[in-house]
Amino acid sequence: MDSEAVKDYLLGLQDEICRQLAEEDGERDFITDQWERPGGGGGRSRVLSDGGVFEKAGVNFSHVRGEGLPPSASASRPELAGRSFQAMGVSLVIHPRNPRVPTSHANVRFFVAEKPGEPPVWWFGGGYDLTPYYGYREDCVHWHRVARDACAPFGEAVYPRYKQWCDEYFHLPHRHEPRGVGGLFFDDLNEWGFERCFDFLRAVGDSYLPAYRPIVQRRRDEPWGERERQFQLYRRGRYVEFNLVYDRGTLFGLQSQGRTEAILMSLPPLVRWEYDYHPEPGSAEAELTDYYLRDRDWLRED
Repeated sequence: MDSEAVKDYLLGLQDEICRQLAEEDGERDFITDQWERPGGGGGRSRVLSDGGVFEKAGVNFSHVRGEGLPPSASASRPELAGRSFQAMGVSLVIHPRNPRVPTSHANVRFFVAEKPGEPPVWWFGGGYDLTPYYGYREDCVHWHRVARDACAPFGEAVYPRYKQWCDEYFHLPHRHEPRGVGGLFFDDLNEWGFERCFDFLRAVGDSYLPAYRPIVQRRRDEPWGERERQFQLYRRGRYVEFNLVYDRGTLFGLQSQGRTEAILMSLPPLVRWEYDYHPEPGSAEAELTDYYLRDRDWLRED
């Protein structure tokens, strides 16, 4: 097990994603904020704000250590109680300016829990998902095709398994709807041994930009107006609700006393809620929930 190799990869991934997104935006670059965690470890947050394409883009690397696990991690894994831990990862959320461009999220992470005299407990996790405001079949199919191809070298069952897990995880029970059109989600991955699991993490991390950037390039210059903007702000509310109520990474970060600014950088800069809103039947806004926000096999739509 080589945690330093994982860390080097994650730092390089953060660099490449920021480089390409800044290139795509063309008006703004990422600011870098190094931070330290009092309980051990720290991170490197990078945020692009008020750009030409991206209203807000946050790409965060963190590597935190501690002598005891927070409740969000140990509640479902009681065997980890009393172990020290280290957790490292890259997490990002991209909120575009144009409502025709979907929001996207990605995360890849590595976790180790150790206790003297016992072998370490480790696993990888991560994935990515897409949250459109206006649906396009072409974009959904492309997103899932890239996800499938990233998984393909690791077995035919991998993509369907992690696609379903993503559908189940990024779901708002109180709204009875998914957050978006899915993608990949995996956690507790150690069954293939360290090297192959690390290879899979890299496959997922390296496929994020090929999955997302072509969608941005297709939609970034499409026309939009105040109606589309108000709908985008309304739908962003769902994103906020999920991240603050259900997201494991947010809970872990806050409970482990991580840096609050870095943890909450996933939130959009502007958002609105409207009481008992219902889109006009037959509209593009209604199509989002009536057709796109369903647990679909998007590769069959190709």
